Amino acid sequence: MNHSATAATPHKIVTLLDTIAEITGTTTAWLTGLMVIIASVVVGLRHLFNIGSIGLQESVTYMHAAVFMLGAAYTLKNDGHVRVDILHKKMSPSTRAWVEVLGSLLFTLPVMVLIGWGSLEFVRESWRIHEGSTDSGGIGGVYLLKTLLPVMAVSLSLQAIAELLRNLLALMNLAPFPSASAAEDSSC
Repeated sequence: MNHSATAATPHKIVTLLDTIAEITGTTTAWLTGLMVIIASVVVGLRHLFNIGSIGLQESVTYMHAAVFMLGAAYTLKNDGHVRVDILHKKMSPSTRAWVEVLGSLLFTLPVMVLIGWGSLEFVRESWRIHEGSTDSGGIGGVYLLKTLLPVMAVSLSLQAIAELLRNLLALMNLAPFPSASAAEDSSC
């Protein structure tokens, strides 16, 4: 069996997982504009007409949570998470790949398992009672908001697996090393 046939399946997995993160990130990104509009409406109503809306205020919180929780995998895919770039950009491509592999195995995946597993009972109980806002006029779907915790853990785990495979393929000379240009561009 040749190297290209051996690497075909991992490449397809990486492409699939990257696509999932890309679609999720770009579809939830529109919520940021909606958040600005709704927050402006809330402020305008409050200051111009002395009208408050708990539901509108909470909707901004829900959207904010969705953007961060559902956008985490997209951010990882696009190398946007925080790192010590001054060290990272000085490393060779193979050293960077090893750091990414170890980071996925020793940090990202275990933390996501902890968050995902640890949030299941929390979310299950919230769904059981159909938890809603504690404020009158608030949004009734707190259980939906809490569901973002395990969803984020799964999506970020899947993208961490994509990054792990991408770097392992590079270390095995079955794919080019991921570019460090994004990290170098953001280190200013």
